[in-house]
Amino acid sequence: MPDSKYSLGSPTHTSVASDADMHPVRFVHTISEAGRLLPSASKWNSIELNFHLAPQSSSNYDSLPSNYSKSFDFDLVITDKSYFKRFVYISILVVFLILALVLLVHFLPHKHHHHKPSKNLTLAVNQALTFFDAQKSGIYPNNSPVKYRGNSGMQDGKVNNLNADLKGGLYDSGNNIKFSFPTAYTVTLLSWTVIEYHEKYADIGELEHVKDIIKWGSDYLLKVFVPPNSTTDSAILYSQVGSTSNDPKVSSDITCWQRPEDMSYERPVSICDSTASDLSGEIIAALSSASMVFKEDNEYSGELINAAKKLYDVASKEEPGHKQVKYTEVDACGEEARKFYNSSGFQDELVWGGTWLFFATGNTSYLAYSTERFKAAEVEEKTSEKGIFYWNNKLTANMVLLTRLRFFRDLGYPYEGALGSSSNRTELLMCSYLSDNFFNKTKGGLILLRPDSGETLQFAATASFLSKLYSDYLDLIRRSGVSCHSGSFSLEMLRSFSSSQVNYILGDNPMKMSYMVGFGDKYPTQVHHRSASIPWDGKYYSCAEGDRWLHSKEPNPNLLVGAMVAGPEEFDNFSDEREKPGFTEPSIAGNAGLVAALIALHDHPSKSSNSAGLNLGIDQLGIFDNIHLIPSNQ
Repeated sequence: MPDSKYSLGSPTHTSVASDADMHPVRFVHTISEAGRLLPSASKWNSIELNFHLAPQSSSNYDSLPSNYSKSFDFDLVITDKSYFKRFVYISILVVFLILALVLLVHFLPHKHHHHKPSKNLTLAVNQALTFFDAQKSGIYPNNSPVKYRGNSGMQDGKVNNLNADLKGGLYDSGNNIKFSFPTAYTVTLLSWTVIEYHEKYADIGELEHVKDIIKWGSDYLLKVFVPPNSTTDSAILYSQVGSTSNDPKVSSDITCWQRPEDMSYERPVSICDSTASDLSGEIIAALSSASMVFKEDNEYSGELINAAKKLYDVASKEEPGHKQVKYTEVDACGEEARKFYNSSGFQDELVWGGTWLFFATGNTSYLAYSTERFKAAEVEEKTSEKGIFYWNNKLTANMVLLTRLRFFRDLGYPYEGALGSSSNRTELLMCSYLSDNFFNKTKGGLILLRPDSGETLQFAATASFLSKLYSDYLDLIRRSGVSCHSGSFSLEMLRSFSSSQVNYILGDNPMKMSYMVGFGDKYPTQVHHRSASIPWDGKYYSCAEGDRWLHSKEPNPNLLVGAMVAGPEEFDNFSDEREKPGFTEPSIAGNAGLVAALIALHDHPSKSSNSAGLNLGIDQLGIFDNIHLIPSNQ
């Protein structure tokens, strides 16, 4: 029996076969606005449709008891055009609405990707680097973007019968002192970012800018280190230029509020020898890492690495009579420096210096030295320093570097123990950043790595850098995350944390203030900084006259673009007052960490040839260019 044609929606199926043959079209009930079926005097109001939507069924559905039609062959013919037109218009409208919604979702920013900062990081990198231009001492470059600076410190090194050339370098913060220790740390950290992310720097037009800053620092460090010669077997290290004396009767870099261009008071020089082990180790790291930045300049790169090797030779001695001590313990060397940079140990700097010297030369004897000393550095590390990377503690960053080596260029025996231990500690470090069981965070989301020390932002910046850098390492080896005893973390979690710290610094905080000067609509205006706070008007201002600017409640006349101030306290509160340096003073060490975090988080738009097809902008193998397994006895 052929399939019958059933009416769509008819309440019952009582039609006989003859009716089906005579009337192949049945009626579709129309529905009133009240939702009731509408009867007529003789038959149903109808819309007859003939679409043939599906193939005819071969089953005998008549045998199935049902109140509903089972036909698959819908013969539908239009008999009421007004209803059909309404149906067509509505259908077209629905299609257009769906298309519009799809396009809207496709082209709108994907706000769910929280690891991607919403800030203009290209501008932020440029500004953060510009701060270092404002800190330059010596013969000031004419092409500097900072126009309220000039030549300064031209007699540095010429004091008390000392005839050293110590022009150049970088002023440490808002004062006019040059400390070699944080300068070396700054050079090392900035060099590391170039070694890893030089493609990103080049892409945004900042590669030459950052290399100029590194060279400004490394040129000075070459002057700071005087190797042993025919008349002496001891090296000389100039650790400080300028005085930290608080004696109000004596003009110094602390008591005198004066532009560096106007300085006329005596600037003493602090002198150390190679037993200043932390200073030596950091300078070795700086010269070694900088040599890799300038590897295309064979002459300059060679000069840097030769100086690093000479300093290593005298600083790493363990002969009778050669006692390794941190330089702040030597009164003649670090008495004043400890007021600002009181290093808590020296083993981490020696390990740090040896590690970078290994990368710069490929000589595994330096790696052996570092891995053998790593345990001693762990023992020396204070509990309050664990998990923190800044001018005083390099162990945290050093284990990330050794983990990098394990991931991409594992040398095996006899280094696998130290590399494995570093890898495990690095995983725990990342978990500590993400877990509330290790470090507290402010209500605004800023991680508090050293809540009692102030200067909260510099620690958060380096944590941001290390977490993003490590997530890139994991991405390159196709790992989606890591588990540790306190839980687990994904790459998205690491990047979200890293981004949150930078965004906090740049304005996403309870104060709604960017803590980098010049970025955004609201930022500190009374930065604790001599050059920025005194007008650049061609007039000389004495120390006494400078006090007027120190105590002024007016905004600084010169904008210290890119300076990251010390930051808020643990409750997210901040006082924009020049006479409160704990809130408003910037430093080169702090800004180095900010630059590192910014460039790590910056999206790389073009495909990297060295990143295994991933669009990360990181040079996966460049750091290993010098590693050719040189025998340790060479």
